[in-house]
Amino acid sequence: MDLVKEKQKNDLKNMSTLCYLKRDGKYLMLHRTVKKHDVNKDKWIGVGGHFKLGESPEECVIREVREETGYTLTSWQYRGIVTFDSGKGDYEYMSLFTADGYSGEPAECDEGELAWIDIEEVWKLNLWAGDKIFFRLIDENVPFFSLKLVYDGKDRLVTADLNGRPMELFDVLKEDGTRSGIVQERNVVHREGDPHGTVHIWIVRPSEGSPSGMEVLLQKRSAEKDSNPGCLDISSAGHIDAGDEPLESALRELGEELGIHAGPGDLEYLGVHEGSYEKEFHGRMFRDHEFAHLFVYKRPVDESHLVLQKSEVESVRWMDLEECRRMVLENREATCIYPDEFDRVLEYLKKQR
Repeated sequence: MDLVKEKQKNDLKNMSTLCYLKRDGKYLMLHRTVKKHDVNKDKWIGVGGHFKLGESPEECVIREVREETGYTLTSWQYRGIVTFDSGKGDYEYMSLFTADGYSGEPAECDEGELAWIDIEEVWKLNLWAGDKIFFRLIDENVPFFSLKLVYDGKDRLVTADLNGRPMELFDVLKEDGTRSGIVQERNVVHREGDPHGTVHIWIVRPSEGSPSGMEVLLQKRSAEKDSNPGCLDISSAGHIDAGDEPLESALRELGEELGIHAGPGDLEYLGVHEGSYEKEFHGRMFRDHEFAHLFVYKRPVDESHLVLQKSEVESVRWMDLEECRRMVLENREATCIYPDEFDRVLEYLKKQR
């Protein structure tokens, strides 16, 4: 029996609760500065702690909040399960809660310093990259979720899975377009406007019947896209996943979006274009700051044989290059093409003739 209890206690070391108390647009945050050997050392997190034998998640979070803050919870919501792997041998199964009701008087915490922080300012604190993911899910009122976060042992996020499905992770870039060493989830990147890498592939062909003698293939973006839904866009485009290179990303996007299975020698590299904007889509602010690696694809393309990725591309059509440039400049149709990027491609093509 003693061995059974000992095993149960050891199992509980990897089970915890984490709670974010909310009032007046602020979260109660804990700056972990006390313990020397703390996986959360110097990070800002919520309050909570490990289970005691026989406790339910609710019983544990009520007790831990009372012990760490002095408050007794009266209204709370169980938001999800977070599986955390630090890459250093530390792992936990965290029951995540938010609370908007509590009573009692605040008390000092022996784990660090407690502070009420404006929710928008919380994003600027020293947080785990994965914490930003579940903050976003909470903000968007996503139903009860299971989130798995795996790090590399140096606080760099390696993988993130939501309800068993992998999430897109991007390298956050410095001002000069090089990698910063920070990795963030796609929607977090576009919430904060972090610089990141993309690829833009321009598919062109000679055309004797068009005024400029050359046409460009345009795609109409799906109405379900999280940015610029239903707009005309360049032939193929996409993000560079964390750790990937521009060329492999460009080849992947061509295959996924259009069904074009190209090789490295089929793409001509033009360099990098930096662009940014802020706009609201589907009721949410979208902040984009991208370093786009530009490629041109000139091999023959029969649009009737393309296999379109319906979640990304609604349709495609050819357009004369000069006519397309005028359309972009005059805003005759909704597009998401940068005019200066278009001019750069035009200049390159003229030099190739």
